[in-house]
Amino acid sequence: MKQLLIAVLAITLFAQSSQAEEWTSLFNKIDLRGWFQKNGTAKYVVKGNTIVGTTNEGSPNSFLCSEKLYGNFELEFEVKCDNALNSGVQIRSKTKPVPKDSDVKFGRVFGPQVEIEASGDKGAEAGYIYGEATGRGWLTVKEELIPHKHFKDGQWNHYRVVANGSRIQTWINGQQIADLTDEPAFESHPVGFIGLQVHGIKKGTGPYTVAWRKIRIREIK
Repeated sequence: MKQLLIAVLAITLFAQSSQAEEWTSLFNKIDLRGWFQKNGTAKYVVKGNTIVGTTNEGSPNSFLCSEKLYGNFELEFEVKCDNALNSGVQIRSKTKPVPKDSDVKFGRVFGPQVEIEASGDKGAEAGYIYGEATGRGWLTVKEELIPHKHFKDGQWNHYRVVANGSRIQTWINGQQIADLTDEPAFESHPVGFIGLQVHGIKKGTGPYTVAWRKIRIREIK
């Protein structure tokens, strides 16, 4: 019996370690290797075990984008955002073509975005899916776009995102927020980069910050 218990324990530990090995960290806690910035001029720096993005007045939306592209995956991260700043994480995103004779290095980032937003007194739309620069606005249907307070203002919040085919699911702090099936979005964006957004701000406001940590991903085959 003792040998059987030891064998079961060994198999369990092996299974757990094998599952853990499926995850890949997207942040090495040292520098921004594996990422590059597009569009705006917000400042992204590494502070301890976090990536901190700080607004730059007059800048359009900024995106720190993964060099690697992802299709079907499970993504987890923790985020903390100033209450006055709206942010988000792009998934399966890409950039629009750069016009000829333009000195712009990267075209406009567009694609599905998982919303990051403080709850405030009345709740907000954190965790719902927005079509950044797609012309579609919210991808989450209006009937399901219900303000909630699962995002904890001023604290670290755990996000989980599962994108598998045309279905995108999100959770905040263990509470499921969105369960979206959108064939047009999948057809136009079946694969793309992960992007950490620092939203543009109004003149005379800020600076504001948003920070991410424990960013990891595992692909779904």
